[in-house]
Amino acid sequence: MTTHGIETLGNGLPGFKNLKAEHWNLSAPVLFETAVQRGEGEVAADGPLVVKTGEHTGRSAKDKFVVLNDETKDTIWWDANKPISTKQFDLLLGDIIAHCEGKELYIQDLFGGADLTHRLPSRIITELTWHNLFIQHLLIEATPQELEDFAPEFTVINVPSFSADPKRHGSVGATMIACDLTRQIVLIVGTSYAGETKKSVFTMLNYLLPKKDVMPMHCSVNVGSHNDPAIFFGLSGTGKTTLSADPTRTLIGDDEHGWSENGLFNFEGGCYAKMINLSAEAEPEIFATSKRFGTVLENVVMDPDTRQLDFNDATLAENSRGAYPLSYIPNSSETGRTVQPMIVIMLTSDAFGVLPPISRMTPSQAMYHFLSGYTAKVAGTEKGVTEPTPNFSTCFGGPFMPRHPSEYGNLLRKLIAEHNTTCWLVNTGWTGGTYGVGNRMPIKETRALLAAALDGSLNAADMRIDENFGFEVPVAVHGVDTSILNPRDTWADKNAYDAQAQKLVGMFITNFEKFLDYVDPEVKAAAPKVG
Repeated sequence: MTTHGIETLGNGLPGFKNLKAEHWNLSAPVLFETAVQRGEGEVAADGPLVVKTGEHTGRSAKDKFVVLNDETKDTIWWDANKPISTKQFDLLLGDIIAHCEGKELYIQDLFGGADLTHRLPSRIITELTWHNLFIQHLLIEATPQELEDFAPEFTVINVPSFSADPKRHGSVGATMIACDLTRQIVLIVGTSYAGETKKSVFTMLNYLLPKKDVMPMHCSVNVGSHNDPAIFFGLSGTGKTTLSADPTRTLIGDDEHGWSENGLFNFEGGCYAKMINLSAEAEPEIFATSKRFGTVLENVVMDPDTRQLDFNDATLAENSRGAYPLSYIPNSSETGRTVQPMIVIMLTSDAFGVLPPISRMTPSQAMYHFLSGYTAKVAGTEKGVTEPTPNFSTCFGGPFMPRHPSEYGNLLRKLIAEHNTTCWLVNTGWTGGTYGVGNRMPIKETRALLAAALDGSLNAADMRIDENFGFEVPVAVHGVDTSILNPRDTWADKNAYDAQAQKLVGMFITNFEKFLDYVDPEVKAAAPKVG
């Protein structure tokens, strides 16, 4: 336990004072025990800590702000980020510090990033004990030797009991995530959802790394026995976690990574998995973590007497989550690092039934679809939605990308070309028609196509050019039902397919208009074709 105190935060900013106590780098068992003693959580039958986050059961995107100053005015993508002034940020910080007098605070010194060249020493200060346990799981722990002279370059202060004031701090309401990316401090108030801390580290790395020609990515990464890493991009519902959790390959990480001159590296030392409808049959490795000591379960319903968990009960939240160390996954990497990638997989769930189950992309096509970040919501997921609706989230993680998406897209294309990385678009959505008419792409066929892409055999397949998107699409693949490879052939009404395809093409083109001034002719030429 260190005793050097937190009187100052550096950068000339005021520090905490008159604290009741400050607890430095406590171990997971001590944090677990203390959280229970303080009434912050309860112990489930098999040993995890079960907590409730109250009003906020997910990120508060509307409550996130970035300080506008001379540095950030030209580096932040203000179309997707809301500004506050330095004065408002400093008032918020000062008010948080005053609010914390007489309180106990918990501090963890951790690293964001497993790459020893590019990792970010981070100091996480929390009011809640379980938040400290959560972030200890999610980031990378420093060794005792590294803690001796730990020098944080980034600080997160998370105080849920403080309420922001819209007039004084520039917030929308009581909740606020305020990011000073220049002084490298994030303040979180008015929410107990622990994911805000995790995403604050991701946001900071997303801001810092591109200046060093390092690509930050919202993705999963695994690697096979032949030193053949694969990157999996994909929005929620596309199968990113399921398809990257391959027992025959080593998991580097399931959510956030960097791509540097040294190879691929995990930003984290843990996982933050969705728990709703979790089952031992569908996701045995993740299910097993719910029976491990120290796992933190957010908003999972528990029987008060038996302490048994009900993962199918969404009473507290649809977005119930579990946080645990990566070491709880049997085939996970011990280092969080691997070599340069062989394959980039972009996953989409196309509920329009238009995209092929797998397509090979050029680097320019990969940049186009990375900037697009497409998947589709199915009908009925929201009130009044009677047909599939497109969901475009640029870079497959737009809310956490403070810079203009073209910076990330250009960097990805450059790295793909430099390392001769093969790029595939995999559709896990619908075949034979739209949602409600066709069927979900068979997982058996998706896994077979993915296996052929990962082992390189798919590169030797005969290819056709997709008439709408210009991809190379395999004509036949050993062990795969040939009839699903051409989506038009799976539709009973070919004219209906053509109309639906052109409708989707139009959606892509409209969405991409905001990027046209930032990309070169090759990327513009990678756009789908209007018939």
